[in-house]
Amino acid sequence: MFKPLLPLAALVAMGACTLPPPPQSASLPNDAVVGAGDPLRSAVNTTAFAFSSQSQLAGRPAQAARAVAQMEWLTVELPGNPRLTNVSPTVFNQLVQARAEWRAALGIPAGAEAQPVIDALYAAARALGSRQSSEAAAALPASLFPQGGAATLTRLAALPGLPLTNRAAVGATEAIRDLDSASSRRL
Repeated sequence: MFKPLLPLAALVAMGACTLPPPPQSASLPNDAVVGAGDPLRSAVNTTAFAFSSQSQLAGRPAQAARAVAQMEWLTVELPGNPRLTNVSPTVFNQLVQARAEWRAALGIPAGAEAQPVIDALYAAARALGSRQSSEAAAALPASLFPQGGAATLTRLAALPGLPLTNRAAVGATEAIRDLDSASSRRL
């Protein structure tokens, strides 16, 4: 026997109450990886090196901007990456804790979405690479960098030690190493 259907609006309203929000997604710009490299491996390797010592990024705001943008991307990318289903949840937790650390260092609001942060940091890095400091500062909007673009560039040039960020970058490196090791055992 035919049963009447609930009106579509009621179904949508009920579904909206029970469905979790979609996972955040982000992407790196085309110039994040030069050549035919894997963006995941490139970001993991770059950030592990960049955050291994405070001196790696000292006085290098463009490189710091790229490294922070890549960490933003890894925080969103790793948990949903189908190649990394066996990664320990500890790695994901490390990334979330590290995100709070680098965002606090740069004054980025905790609730800011990753993609606009990534885009702004890469735009600033490009401008710095072209020796356009005022354009680099303008690329960092106050909605994401409340201290202002110039102050954020100063912070990028003199990042404090970020031990949680270093730990998360190392954790991501180990996750990729484990993935490679598991792949080679299957061969």
